[in-house]
Amino acid sequence: MELHDKILQYLQDSYEETRQLLEDICKIPAPSNHEERRAAFCKNWLEQNGAKGVYIDNACNVVYPVNCAGREDIVVFMAHTDTVFPDMDTPMPYWWDEKRIYSPGVGDDTVCLVMMLMVIKYSIQNGLTPDCGILFVANAGEEGLGNLKGVKQIMSDYQGRISHVYTFDGQYDALVCKCVGSHRYKISIETEGGHSFADFGKENAISVAAELIHNLNQCQIPQEQDSKTTYNIGVIEGGTSVNTIAQAASFLYEYRSDSNVCLEKMKQFFETQIEDMRCICNAKISVETIGVRPCGQDVDEALLENMAQRVIAICQKHSGIPCKRTSGSTDANIPMSMGIPAVCVGVYQGGGPHTREEYVEIASIPVGLKITAELILGYFHQDI
Repeated sequence: MELHDKILQYLQDSYEETRQLLEDICKIPAPSNHEERRAAFCKNWLEQNGAKGVYIDNACNVVYPVNCAGREDIVVFMAHTDTVFPDMDTPMPYWWDEKRIYSPGVGDDTVCLVMMLMVIKYSIQNGLTPDCGILFVANAGEEGLGNLKGVKQIMSDYQGRISHVYTFDGQYDALVCKCVGSHRYKISIETEGGHSFADFGKENAISVAAELIHNLNQCQIPQEQDSKTTYNIGVIEGGTSVNTIAQAASFLYEYRSDSNVCLEKMKQFFETQIEDMRCICNAKISVETIGVRPCGQDVDEALLENMAQRVIAICQKHSGIPCKRTSGSTDANIPMSMGIPAVCVGVYQGGGPHTREEYVEIASIPVGLKITAELILGYFHQDI
């Protein structure tokens, strides 16, 4: 499909509106599990631009169904509203220079969300009808301990009716078409504790945690073909004072892999280390699962390949640079784990994701708009 002059003119004429919408949304704090304000903004914006039937679901997704009634061929387009930043009470910082726009979360994932919204506006204004059912979603809970709650809700609410899923996230020189699964835990240790001098020799929760961390770091990384598997110790907490034998300590631990086989081996290794430590110490060791992201499973490879080839061709046509295939942990994990083909499409260029200095290259925005428009509007049958 080639973009019609009308859509190209719309994208060009709407550039300043796109920049303003990006600023407006970037400034609204939306840490995972607290996306309410951005969700309300997006719903109101869609309705003001003519969208009918928009609703916010139980996971705080903003959902706009188009031609979905009674259909079992629904294609989902989504971009997430949440960021990794805990700021909730003040506007997020936003600034720019001649080449870049800076804001926490501006690339991951606000600019992607804005591009999807601008293409939705065009489809509404021009009365376009898709050949299939289309579900546009500004979804919650993609980051960290959001634990993919938004896409899980969508896949549950529309179970058996979704055929393909596209999630807009990342840069247009890469296409995520292989899922990185992950398991995340909080491990807590409790001991009797005591005074560092008078009770010397009693078990120290921090020391037990340190030994367990050491053992976890001795993991031999499993391998299956060209898979990649990793592990990480995150936050460590515990203790009372320098002269107190720690009664409590905890740490966060995760492992990831783009192979189900390797993910299972990591799980077995982790559980073995926990049980071994319980056998050699008197401390109480508890494990809380705080996040699970599955790998892909039983996906129709031909359908997935068709999606990947189409996206890569569109990205390369408009950007003029190669688009490589890669693995990632994204909203696509959930449909792929259910056997539904899904890809994660990048639509900008920038840097510093998950930092407060994150930026988007201004010159990449018109390119990303064209990629987004061609990908979405290719599912509409009118002359566009």
